[in-house]
Amino acid sequence: MSQSTSADTGSAAPGGFLDRIGIPRKLFWGFVAVLIFMIGDGVETTFLSDYLQRPEGGALPGAVASFATVTLYGVAAMIAAWFSGTLSAIWGPRRVMWLGGAWWVVFEIIFLFIALPTQSAVLIVGAYGLRGFAYPLFAFSFLAWAQVASPTKMRGSVAGWFWFAFTGGLPTLGAAFAALSMGGLGLSDYGTLVLSLILVTVGVLIGSFGVREEHGLQPIADETVKNPRSLKRLSEGVDILWRDRRVLAGGLIRIVNTTPQYGFFAMFPFTFGPAAPDGGFLTASQVAMLASITYGANIAANLFFGVFGDRFGWRRTVTWFGCVGCAIATPLWYFTAIASQNFAITASFGVIYGLLLAGFVPLSALMPSMVAPKDKGSSLAVLNFGAGGAAFVGPVVVTVLYPFVGGGGVAIAFCAMYLLVGLLSLRMKDSSDPGEVKPGRAEAATAGATA
Repeated sequence: MSQSTSADTGSAAPGGFLDRIGIPRKLFWGFVAVLIFMIGDGVETTFLSDYLQRPEGGALPGAVASFATVTLYGVAAMIAAWFSGTLSAIWGPRRVMWLGGAWWVVFEIIFLFIALPTQSAVLIVGAYGLRGFAYPLFAFSFLAWAQVASPTKMRGSVAGWFWFAFTGGLPTLGAAFAALSMGGLGLSDYGTLVLSLILVTVGVLIGSFGVREEHGLQPIADETVKNPRSLKRLSEGVDILWRDRRVLAGGLIRIVNTTPQYGFFAMFPFTFGPAAPDGGFLTASQVAMLASITYGANIAANLFFGVFGDRFGWRRTVTWFGCVGCAIATPLWYFTAIASQNFAITASFGVIYGLLLAGFVPLSALMPSMVAPKDKGSSLAVLNFGAGGAAFVGPVVVTVLYPFVGGGGVAIAFCAMYLLVGLLSLRMKDSSDPGEVKPGRAEAATAGATA
């Protein structure tokens, strides 16, 4: 019996409160672990690049600090995002979570207690860049676990809860925690980073010892895969990109999904904030607050669109609310902010973008559901690679385009990217998608989804 089948069968009995709100009971502590881990990981989002340029942070040149915190870290996260899916297919997701958690803690200790005190640029850049491999291994392997362990009818809701936990931590509550630590508690930047290490360690411990679910220690594969635990499988599964073009389309959609998120918050400090040529109209703390407000709205909407997608249809939700909605909201947010020069108005349109960004949540349910069980690990690797790739592509788009077309041109480019992947999303049809089930064919579609 495949894992997909067992997940559907195992959930046939009526569930309790957690099951009714879309969380498989056995996975509850995994969502808590991801939330706490990502809060700790997201603490540094709004201040680390600036901190590394100050004497106490190593006095790195601006270009070097940017390379460490954006380029090198982003590339590492993108690579690790792919391996989170492929290693989950080999070892089982729980072991990959252990690896990601241990990796984060070890390299953060090197970064905080060896690299920063010695002010060695090589150690600072190297330790921080290598730490970028950690969070995708921890978080995205849990997403793989949650999808294979959930019944088909709950996968949209489960994806919503995962992204609620993920974005609740990075950047929303992470940025809020940094503001509280440095503002209300009066801690230094360094002290705040030490607190982030403590938070991540708590998340790792909960994820390592608090989750008891049988799919976590099993490879994501079915009985047709020979030697499922062989490392040779790392090089397999790439051909799914041309065997099933829907997976390739899904990967591209996932990259574009959060590319503007990372791009805008790399750009806002020098377009809206104090680093702008005219001094900007937002303070550094307001830029951080803008991130928290925008993604505070997003985390609530993640839950809504997870449940909504299970009814309206996964692909249709991604196309109309995610792609088309964000194509409208992205330039609207930027140009309204520039025209108004007002924090409240800017934050209001940020909320609209954050709400519509959650329209992409059902993509996490659609991609593994539309392939055979033996390809689930590969499809999740593509999905996760897209999520990690956005952290790299967003700032790169800003770096390349901003000198030539300015912030307005970048916003229009992001709009065009959303429209292009909206066209790609039209081909991502599968019988397991609630939106593709025709009247009178529900039983056949359900049988096909669990085959």
